Amino acid sequence: MADERVAPEKPPAQEGATTGTTAGTTTSTSTSTGTAAATGGGPPRRGSRRARPGGDALTAYRKRAARVLAAIVSLITTLVVAVLAVHIVFVAFEANTGNDLVSTTAGWAADLAWQFEDVFKPADPKLEVAVNYGLAALVYLIAGRIVTGLIRRLA
Repeated sequence: MADERVAPEKPPAQEGATTGTTAGTTTSTSTSTGTAAATGGGPPRRGSRRARPGGDALTAYRKRAARVLAAIVSLITTLVVAVLAVHIVFVAFEANTGNDLVSTTAGWAADLAWQFEDVFKPADPKLEVAVNYGLAALVYLIAGRIVTGLIRRLA
């Protein structure tokens, strides 16, 4: 009978690491790489996409909602500025006021220009529309960009 001595057990250090020798023979053990994390031991894995309860999901939802709201504000601002600009072009080139498109645009532009319609009173009526409605468009553009920027930053 051969005399076999067993080395005291040590915790396995790494996969394929030598753990002990017995009378000229070596024994090796291998460890599973996922067991420490699965049982709760060991450091958390980097790059894990597991969401914290309510935290990350709520933040992602808030950011997405802010992006959508900012896009809506930007779109509305762009449409308002476009209506005012088209009205200025129609007046400058003396478009037919009997045309439905021209009269509808004039009505919308008058509603959107509210307090800016008579800020300046030059002698030329075309210049008056260009300056006053252009000022209204500029104010809408600047205000829209400020609001859009604030919404994006608050997200």
